[in-house]
Amino acid sequence: MSDDLVPALKVQRHPERAVADRTVAFAILDEALICHVGFVANGRPWVIPTMYARDGEVLYLHGSPASRMLRNLAGGIDVSVTVTLLDGLVLARSVFSHSMNYRSVVIAGKATEVDDPDIKLAAMRCLVEHVLRGRWNEVRTPSAKEIATTLVLALPLEHLSIKARTGPPIDIPADRSLPVWAGEIPVGLAFGIPQADALVGDAALPASVVAQTTSGVRR
Repeated sequence: MSDDLVPALKVQRHPERAVADRTVAFAILDEALICHVGFVANGRPWVIPTMYARDGEVLYLHGSPASRMLRNLAGGIDVSVTVTLLDGLVLARSVFSHSMNYRSVVIAGKATEVDDPDIKLAAMRCLVEHVLRGRWNEVRTPSAKEIATTLVLALPLEHLSIKARTGPPIDIPADRSLPVWAGEIPVGLAFGIPQADALVGDAALPASVVAQTTSGVRR
């Protein structure tokens, strides 16, 4: 793996699945929607699912200043963020050899609060656009009060680890002749038919929603 890894991030289990190309990590972060944030607070470990967004070499997290997770992270504690994309179920001829195809990124570091109003607003836009491209320009932008009551944290993507599995099942030679179906079941994120809010009135379906739901898969 590359030199930007801290020792704890080096892939120990199945090192052949480690990926050294940082652009692969960025592609995974840009495709996924949810991350899991791990940290220790008051002597107890916590793992919290939340949304995020990447802007260059920075990962943004946001939420209420009352959030325990964000308050603790803003204090400069160590944090680990994990993002995983499940690409398929791998069915082998034995129970032991079943697996999954996936792509994952683990990030370690310390997050800092974004105080600059312009950078904070840009980060909020990045978060919205990550979820649904084009949505920011279709809706009301945050008021000064809303910006002030939102805590935004920046986590540098300096230390990260990438791991992935692709391909068919790996059966031991003795199992390959068993009369059992084996193979892969692809898995992906799909979007359904938009359901309008009851108070939407005559407002037309926006371009961002049309673009996303027409394709049916995460863009």
